[in-house]
Amino acid sequence: MKIHEYQAKEILRQFGVPTPSGIACFSVDKAISAAQSLGGNQWVVKAQIYAGGRGKGGGVKLARSLDEVRQFAEGMLNKPLITHQTGSQGQIVHRLYIEQGVDIQHEFYLGMVIDRTRQRVCLMASAEGGMDIEEVAAKTPEKIHKILIDPVIGLTDVDITYIAGKIGLPITSLDAARELLKGLYQAFDQTDASLLEINPLILTTSGQVIALDTKMNFDDNALFRHPEIVALRDTDEEDPAEMEAAKHDLSYIALDGNIGCLVNGAGLAMATMDIIKLYGGHPANFLDVGGGATAEKVTEAFKIMLRNPKLQAILVNIFGGIMKCDVVAQGVTAAAREVKLAVPLVVRLEGTNVDLGKKILAESGLPIISASNMADAAEKVVNAIQKGA
Repeated sequence: MKIHEYQAKEILRQFGVPTPSGIACFSVDKAISAAQSLGGNQWVVKAQIYAGGRGKGGGVKLARSLDEVRQFAEGMLNKPLITHQTGSQGQIVHRLYIEQGVDIQHEFYLGMVIDRTRQRVCLMASAEGGMDIEEVAAKTPEKIHKILIDPVIGLTDVDITYIAGKIGLPITSLDAARELLKGLYQAFDQTDASLLEINPLILTTSGQVIALDTKMNFDDNALFRHPEIVALRDTDEEDPAEMEAAKHDLSYIALDGNIGCLVNGAGLAMATMDIIKLYGGHPANFLDVGGGATAEKVTEAFKIMLRNPKLQAILVNIFGGIMKCDVVAQGVTAAAREVKLAVPLVVRLEGTNVDLGKKILAESGLPIISASNMADAAEKVVNAIQKGA
């Protein structure tokens, strides 16, 4: 689960992490009153969307007058913001964050993620903070320094002194860095976060260490412990199809292709998308129906895939273990009839009750294309689109 920057900063402040003062707003007039309330003579107008790269995309602007606050707010609010993470269609900006301007002496990068191999939180830091951290990671990875945090001991003063020295924080700001880093780790740990990114972490001209920008994601499996975080969810930022899929216990992620994929198991779903690409096709989605899919669940999966106007074919790839192939076949035929399927449907079944499943498909009277293996399925679904083009 993702949240907005201003919401993440509210959480961090509860753990003693210093951030600039700011006010979230939903209209241009509120943006003006927010700047007046904050005071000062410069403010940062920030678009609030669930995507990175806002600065490069024009979603972060420094205003030196109230007129500029209005100008920038009008230019962002209720308009699409295109970044490298939104795709060409962009993301509509429904919220702004007006923040006090600060004097920046140096920008750093700081991040925390789960290292699942080592089963520890990994703290990453770099002296090369700012908008181009991805380029730093790609071209000069040695400039990103890492520490694996012992979950029993937590983040120690030795760890902090080491990382501060590596990124060049002055010794006079070490106490401030220690307070901030310990607060960040506590926030990460106690909220069951999966990502915490501060980019940039800044050193001000007065020697303060401040989280200037913040991104937080949370482990969906732990949200039952955090109703206060669930309450922060912004459904305007989420794909309606993905939200509908979640209601039916389906794992769905929309992609840019035209071949719908219905698969049981995340690993098989990834392999299915790979082999579609190998045969020259383009997956329209990741869709894992899980190990206990019912006919109703398969029908809902078809409906969700068919919402995509780009969809030109569907590939069902099932390996029946816990889930029996005959149950899947019943679900596929029922779904095809209910939605009046008008795009080619390729089905590959293997595993428990596979012969019965294939018999159900063959006797359905539906124009279902049967495939013997994954390669055969990928080739047939790509050919079906080409024949219909």
